[in-house]
Amino acid sequence: MAPRALITGITGQDGAYLARFLLEKGYEVHGMVRRSSTETFERINDLRHRITLHQADLLDQLSIITLLQNVRPREVYNLAAQSFVPTSFLQPLLTGEFTALGVTRVLEAVRLVDPSIRFYQASSSEMFGKVQREPQDEQTPFWPRSPYGAAKAYGHWITVNYRESYGIFACSGILFNHTSPLRGKEFVTRKVTDAVARIKLGAQDKLVLGNLEALRDWGFAGEYVDAMWRMLQLDHPDDFVIATGEKHSVRELVELAFAHVGLDWRPYVTIDPELFRPAEINTLRGDAGKARSQLGWQPTLSFADLIHMMVDADRERVARELAE
Repeated sequence: MAPRALITGITGQDGAYLARFLLEKGYEVHGMVRRSSTETFERINDLRHRITLHQADLLDQLSIITLLQNVRPREVYNLAAQSFVPTSFLQPLLTGEFTALGVTRVLEAVRLVDPSIRFYQASSSEMFGKVQREPQDEQTPFWPRSPYGAAKAYGHWITVNYRESYGIFACSGILFNHTSPLRGKEFVTRKVTDAVARIKLGAQDKLVLGNLEALRDWGFAGEYVDAMWRMLQLDHPDDFVIATGEKHSVRELVELAFAHVGLDWRPYVTIDPELFRPAEINTLRGDAGKARSQLGWQPTLSFADLIHMMVDADRERVARELAE
């Protein structure tokens, strides 16, 4: 009988890659989606006939309990959140409801319905915020610098709490920035690659950005979902940093993306101080040594290859859109 997994946030970047990964592993895959007036299933459209979607909401405890009772999964991957940092400054309370208390609601449903369920929580490098040392590993203290980071820190510690209080097999993956052609266009990597494609094809003139000097550890989302799965196959639950160990500036990202289509970035990019965060995180770089040794996981796609892949995918998509 195929193992059964439930993914919250299945319509997002990580959810789409994880659904594909689990299907290839022979899983029966179920996804939780929120009721919405407009369907946003484009990332999983090609999977719709192979997965089962259920309506529930991280704000509604009873809907999550009912979902677990109906699906009876062996594994739950909690990827749903309000995950865009700038929005968390504009909507801090809603971010807390989804990204912090939403985790508690899923864990409480696991405790009530079936404590043998294996639970994965999507933690974030944003919890490190004003970094206390570099690189950051599982022992580095958190100092979040946004409502999103603070909410993720709560979600992380409540996961540890349910593991230690109730013996639930609960793991947190502290994932550093990860991106792909499926990343939302509001995130800086995809904002850049989409703009480069449009500028190259004559559909856009300018790219407006904030802090070009911010340094981040960017990896490929398609490889990071493998680490999520590996955590839930362990004999004992634990928490792991997932990262490349390299950091790159937004400026380097921009240079790589424009150069890939034969353009100098400088005539096209303007800086808007409004896009700077109220409290900036200047640098993030993760140490995934524990994941390498205990999970056998390590990233393989280089930063340059990742950005080139994203630019190529956006050029193909924009060309199709312009031809329609």
